Amino acid sequence: MALSQAGALEPGEPSPRSRQRMQESTPPGSAQPRLSPEQGERRPGAARQLRVLLTPLAVGGRRLPQKRLLGAYGGGAEGRAPAGKRLCPEPPPGPAEPPANGADGGWDAESDGSDGGEAAPDGYSQLSAYERKRLKNISENAKFFAALKLHESAARLHQIATKRQSHATKRAKPKKAEDETVRRRSMRLQRVEPSGIPMPEMPAQPEYPQVPAGPLPMVPEDQVENSTLAEDLLATWMRISEMKANDTEKHTCDMKRYQDSLNSMVLSEDNVKKVVKYRVCSMAIHPSESIIFVAAGDKFGQIGLWNVDCKSEEGAHVFTPHNSPVSCMHFSPFNPAHLLSLSNDTLRCGDVTRAVFDEVCRSEENLSSFDFLEDSASTAILGCWDGNVAVMDRRTPGTSSELSADIGFTRTRTVHVHPVNKQYFVAAGSVDVCIYDVRYLKSNGNKPVSSLKGHTRSVASAYFSPVTGNRVVTVCADDKLRVYDTTSLSSAVAVLSTIRHNNNTGRWLTRFRAIWDPKQEECFVVGSMARPRQIEVFQDTGKLLHSFYNLDCLGSVCSINVVHPSRNILVGGNSSGRLHVFKE
Repeated sequence: MALSQAGALEPGEPSPRSRQRMQESTPPGSAQPRLSPEQGERRPGAARQLRVLLTPLAVGGRRLPQKRLLGAYGGGAEGRAPAGKRLCPEPPPGPAEPPANGADGGWDAESDGSDGGEAAPDGYSQLSAYERKRLKNISENAKFFAALKLHESAARLHQIATKRQSHATKRAKPKKAEDETVRRRSMRLQRVEPSGIPMPEMPAQPEYPQVPAGPLPMVPEDQVENSTLAEDLLATWMRISEMKANDTEKHTCDMKRYQDSLNSMVLSEDNVKKVVKYRVCSMAIHPSESIIFVAAGDKFGQIGLWNVDCKSEEGAHVFTPHNSPVSCMHFSPFNPAHLLSLSNDTLRCGDVTRAVFDEVCRSEENLSSFDFLEDSASTAILGCWDGNVAVMDRRTPGTSSELSADIGFTRTRTVHVHPVNKQYFVAAGSVDVCIYDVRYLKSNGNKPVSSLKGHTRSVASAYFSPVTGNRVVTVCADDKLRVYDTTSLSSAVAVLSTIRHNNNTGRWLTRFRAIWDPKQEECFVVGSMARPRQIEVFQDTGKLLHSFYNLDCLGSVCSINVVHPSRNILVGGNSSGRLHVFKE
C-alpha cells in the first residue's frame, strides 16, 4: 500500500503559485463567495483529494484487485464530504503565506499536523489534525501488513492442506484368505449324529402353546396320557349338578342375623390352595348346597377346578381352554353342569357330561365380559374392549354373534343384566356407566335408558343388586365406591351413597370388582388394599359391616371374590392363583 504524494497535481490543475498570482490579480469586488459543502457543489479544482490506495500484490501468480480505503474529502465527484468527517473551515480570501516547509510546497506525510508552527499544504488544509493523524496510522498499518506477507502465507498453507487431503487414503480392508482353515465345530453344534446322518430341524416351541379353535377335550394340563386322576373331580361336578337345589324364593334376612352369619365365617389353612398358576381374573362357585365346588380363571387362559371338600391333591386340576385371560365366568343357572368362560377371542362352554369345552362364540373383537339374558342361558349379552356390545344366541348354528351394537363407549369392561327385567343391562366402561334396553339395540345410534353419572376416572365394574335390581354398585379408579338408586330408571339416576375406598391396585393386581351378596339385597363384597389383608363387606348406605381377615392364612390382596348363592361361603382369589375359602 502506498500513499500518493501530497504535492502531486492532477492533470489540468494549476499549481499553488499560479493560484496565488491569480488571487492577487483579481479585484476584491469580483471575488466570488465559496459555498460550503452543505450549500452546493464546489468548483472544479477548488480543493485537492487525498487518496489511500492498496498496492496490488502478486500471490500465487494472480493479482489482487485494487481497493480504495479512503474516499474524497472536501468535495470531489459528489461535492460533499463523507459522513462523519469534520472539515476545517477555510481561511478568508487574501494573500497566501508561503509554505514554511520549503519553497517547493512539499509536506511531510509522516507529520501528524500537530506542530503548530508548520502549516499543511493546500491539499491538506481542509483536514483536521485528527484526520491527518488517522491517515498516517492507516499508511503505517498498510506498510506493516504488507511486510508480513499474509497473503503469501495463506496461499502456502492452502496448498499444503490440499496436498495432505489428496494423499490421504482409506485403509483397505484385509481380504480373507481363501485357503483359511475352517474352525472345527462339534457334531452337536452341527446337529449331526455320530453316525454322520443330519438331524431334523427342531421347530421353535412357543412359550405358551396356542389353543386351537373348535371343541377341546376336557383333559387336565398336568396329565395328558393318563386322565384317571381327574375323573373323580369331573364325576363330582356331574353328580352335584344332577341334584336339584331347593327352589326357595330369594329373600333377605334382617341385618342383625346377617352380621352374625358373617362373624361365623372363618378361614383355615385347609381351605387355602393354589388352584391356577397365574393371577386370578375371574371366579365362579357351583350352586350346590352339599359340596363346595369352585372354578377360577387366570391371566393365561387356564381354568382351575377345585373341590374344596376333597383334602387330597386330586381335589384340584387345571385345564387350558383359552389363549388369553379368562375375564368372566359363570355356571349356567339352568344347568350347572355347564361352565361358561370368556376370554378375549372366544366364549366356551365346559360341558362335564361330555367332557368337552365347546366353542360357543368366536369374535374378531376383544371380548371383556358377558351375562345371560334369560334363565335358560341360551342367549347372552357380550361386552367388548373396544366399547361395543354383542348379542349371542347359542341356539343358532355357527359361532358368530347375532348383533354387534355401538353404544358410544370407548371400552366396555363389564355388562350385567337386571335380575327382574331381563331386557335391561348395565354397561361399565371408561367413565361411562349406562343402562340400555336390549330390545332397542341397533348397529349405531343407541341411546341409554339411564345414565349413572359422577365418575371421574375409569370404572372397573357395575352390577345390579341380586333380588330386585333397585341398586347398582360401581368401582371407580377415583378411589370411590358408588351406590345408585335404580328403583325407577329415569334418564339420570341419583347417587345413594359414596364410599371412600382405595382402588389403586396397580399393574400387578386384578382390578377390584364389588359384587352383591346373593342372599342379602343391601350388602356387597369388595377386596381391600388395607393391612392386615382383608375382604370387606359394605351396606348400600356406605357402612362397613364386616372385614374378613386371618393373619396366618391371608397375607395377600384378594381382588376377585365370589359368594355362594345359598350358603355362608365366601371365596377370594389373589394375584398368585391362590384361593381362600371363608365358611362356617
